[in-house]
Amino acid sequence: MRILYNFLFLFISVNIVHASTPINFNDGWKFKPGHAENARQVDYDDSDWESVRIPHDWAIKGPFDPEGRPETGKLPWRNEGWYRKSFFVDQSLQGRIIYLLFDGVMSHPEIYVNGKLAGKWDYGYNSFYINVSDYIKFGKENIIAVHADTRAIQSRWYPGAGMYRKVSMIVAQPVHIAVWGTYIRTPDLTNETATVKLDVKVNNFSGRHQTAEIRSYIIDGRSTVLTGDIALASIDSGDSKYVKEEFVVYKPRRWDIEDPYLYRIMTIVDIEDQALDTVISSFGIRDFKFTAGNGFYLNGRKVMMKGVNLHHDLGPLGSAFNRSAMKRNLEIMKNMGVNALRTSHNVSAPELLELCDEMGLMVFNEAFDKWNATAGITPDTDFYEFMERNMTNFLLRDRNHPSVIIWSIGNEIRDIQANAPGSEDKIKAMTGYVKKLDPGRPVTMVKDDMNSVQFKQYKYLDVHSWNYGRRYMPARMAEPDKPVIISESASTISTRGFYDTNLPEEKTDFYNPDLQVSSYDMNAHW
Repeated sequence: MRILYNFLFLFISVNIVHASTPINFNDGWKFKPGHAENARQVDYDDSDWESVRIPHDWAIKGPFDPEGRPETGKLPWRNEGWYRKSFFVDQSLQGRIIYLLFDGVMSHPEIYVNGKLAGKWDYGYNSFYINVSDYIKFGKENIIAVHADTRAIQSRWYPGAGMYRKVSMIVAQPVHIAVWGTYIRTPDLTNETATVKLDVKVNNFSGRHQTAEIRSYIIDGRSTVLTGDIALASIDSGDSKYVKEEFVVYKPRRWDIEDPYLYRIMTIVDIEDQALDTVISSFGIRDFKFTAGNGFYLNGRKVMMKGVNLHHDLGPLGSAFNRSAMKRNLEIMKNMGVNALRTSHNVSAPELLELCDEMGLMVFNEAFDKWNATAGITPDTDFYEFMERNMTNFLLRDRNHPSVIIWSIGNEIRDIQANAPGSEDKIKAMTGYVKKLDPGRPVTMVKDDMNSVQFKQYKYLDVHSWNYGRRYMPARMAEPDKPVIISESASTISTRGFYDTNLPEEKTDFYNPDLQVSSYDMNAHW
């Protein structure tokens, strides 16, 4: 059923009685580095622990280790640590579903609620959530303890340590929209109309069969409702149902690097005329394509991608994510002419993509560096289970962002490029995860070994991505009809605006007594 609504967003919002809105869960934490026996227990005495606010990076304050590895900052990130927090959950919330959403914990976090293991994760850069409803004491104080352990992971840059991204609590009705449960795309777009398709995943944890009405509205940048749609979902107890809705937006305003215009979809779950849940999802209307012979097109015009590779940390501020600091970084880069960035080489904080949406920056969204200990993979890890689970979270979380123009399944994976046994199966599986959850965007894998072209692994990829020194040429010759991205063209360090004619003989030679590095780009840190 298609219904056209021409009233204000405010008029709709007054009818919503419950919303699965994330609640700030960052305050009131205690932290202790190292081993802490029985720290998971409710009655553990943490009175002498350090009081911290999340996001928190335990390693950035040092001390520096002169013998430490330079690429990871000579900082004490390799350790274990504990976080604890007391929180109250009102008795009136009995029967609700309680989720804890972690944007990233470095690394291998184990989450204990009231002394019991509620869940764990194994990739420090990825976001994850846990249903902790069965562990909560309603009407009483609760204790959460989080153990993080970075000792088994590897890194080629400073990874940070601990609960370095925000934590949220989500309180939902038993029938609710799943976490990251909306999927928006615009498959048909002209200057006159845009077709917007929406998939909604609705969970039913009520203990009985439910028939829910799913109402969705498209809202423009002035908070005016443009159009809406209604669908019904018949959901068995303990099950989930995907509901599909479709809209037409007339005279669409396109998201662009020059005009990053955003729409929203408000989705409401009704049962027996009672609104149980609402989720608001931001999205943009745009189209793009990579071409083999003429570059990249955004909204029908050729755009030269001027990109940077952006690691997740904030330099001397550490890895604890700070939205204002990241916005300042992006503003500086935009003023330099940057219009695209690559999340080198891991899942970013979700706020980074929100900022790129708002500021008009295109994103080369990358999930992994290597497929080994840098991703948290140990010898006893089930590769396919690990990858499917982590790719699922990565894709579901990020796929509504208009700034994301391509997915990367990994960077410079040596054993894959050498065609180690099982390589083709792994690439096929990884690209399959992407195509299953977001078939509308291209997928790539970044390489730097020209010899790997002989193994023809590129047949599973939509776009070639190559690092350094025209190493893309063999792939370009082997498959001239496939687009190519130069994903890394240089790897240097310098002090902006400083030029020194005392040139280094080796790239790791640093001569300047004032600790400046010449902008002639002849130095590297290794």
